[in-house]
Amino acid sequence: MDSTPVGHGTRPANDTAPPTALTIAGSDSGGSAGMHADLRAFFSCGVHGMTAVTAVTVQNTVGVTDVVEIPPETVAAQIDSVASDIGVHAAKTGVLASAECIEAVLRACDRHGIGGAGRTPLVIDPVAASRSGEPLLHADALEALRTEAFRRATLVTPNLDEVRLLTGIDVRGREQLWDAAKAIYDFGPSYVLIKSGHLPEDSECVDLLFDGHEATMLPGPRYSTAHTHGAGDAFASATTAALARGAPVSRAVRLGKRFVTRSVEHAYPLGDGVGPVSTFWRISSRSI
Repeated sequence: MDSTPVGHGTRPANDTAPPTALTIAGSDSGGSAGMHADLRAFFSCGVHGMTAVTAVTVQNTVGVTDVVEIPPETVAAQIDSVASDIGVHAAKTGVLASAECIEAVLRACDRHGIGGAGRTPLVIDPVAASRSGEPLLHADALEALRTEAFRRATLVTPNLDEVRLLTGIDVRGREQLWDAAKAIYDFGPSYVLIKSGHLPEDSECVDLLFDGHEATMLPGPRYSTAHTHGAGDAFASATTAALARGAPVSRAVRLGKRFVTRSVEHAYPLGDGVGPVSTFWRISSRSI
């Protein structure tokens, strides 16, 4: 009988590598949003997560008190490192604070076939401000998103605040989701997902997926909880995980919608402010 511990020269016969997904995003010291939320979603959805850190935030459940940007060349080097060795089945972006960072990320993605028609899927979540309203983008970054980044995206996933910053459209009801989707689509992505969780007067959370021809409403329940930190990240990253596993965009978005809906349902309080949505519903409660 071989008593060699696993990890010391042996590999179980059924230990195969899962699909991989890369998050190009900022950190959250409170562990609720950004790359931390992405990695939790990737793991919960059966995908190996990798990171290219774009910014380090000083934050907790109450708010953000500082943001330190990572040099663009270091962000690009992280992408080069994991893509050239491990490979990327799908990627997503979170906060890309400056035009210089966006340009460096896009050049690195181009080198490895990430983004663009018929290539490795790229989901762009255009994170522009923190949950408590602190800006996370320089003004030039918004223009770089519009003119350079979106046209390489398989899917762009703005919330309503980001729609307003990017297009000037202030969505107040479901009937305006169509206008918002068309305005974002005109920047060049293959698909647009408008996340409407910030419509508190609506009895449901109705998101809209648009492919340039057909708009699909994706209704879901609205839960009476204040603890929604990281919901947008969870939606985008669960969708990215589904793309990494080979799902077409429409199917991936529906899976992402189900994932975030359940995560909001199981959200929990934390600290003195807004707690996170929870991915624990996907994990067995049985202890190791």
